[in-house]
Amino acid sequence: MFSLSDLTRSLSQLASSETLRRAWSVLRHAPGGGVLMGRLIGRVAPYSGTIRPEVLVLETGYVRVLMRDRRAVRNHLRSVHAIALMNLGEVATGMAVLSSLGEDMRGIITHLEMDYLKKARGPITAECTAPLTVEGERREYDVQADLTDTSGEVVARARARWLIGPAMH
Repeated sequence: MFSLSDLTRSLSQLASSETLRRAWSVLRHAPGGGVLMGRLIGRVAPYSGTIRPEVLVLETGYVRVLMRDRRAVRNHLRSVHAIALMNLGEVATGMAVLSSLGEDMRGIITHLEMDYLKKARGPITAECTAPLTVEGERREYDVQADLTDTSGEVVARARARWLIGPAMH
């Protein structure tokens, strides 16, 4: 059994796909588990934690992450700040990619871009499906996350390039 204390001790290993999947398998059924998973991600990647991501769904190669609209993520136009949206897009692509990798594989983002399609207001949900990777092969993969508002309209689209390859031991 993987306990919450194991999760705390494993924070430095959350960049491992297996640890990420195991953490979610414990937290997804706990009250507030998605918020707790977001906090764990924020502990490993502190800047990512500034948007307070809430994991809604995490499956192998797929993620849905929520960012609530609050003053700290807003701009002077009373909409969600462009960089908060970019941060959410990076979190979504990273979690989708990482959750799809085998234990001996690692990934690092090499490029990130964003299209802003309309003002983002209210809670924003990012959804991303990672491409299938080839075990043992070093290669770049393009990944897209769509960020939608509560009406389901795409407000922004993140495109990330992830370099995937064998882990160095």
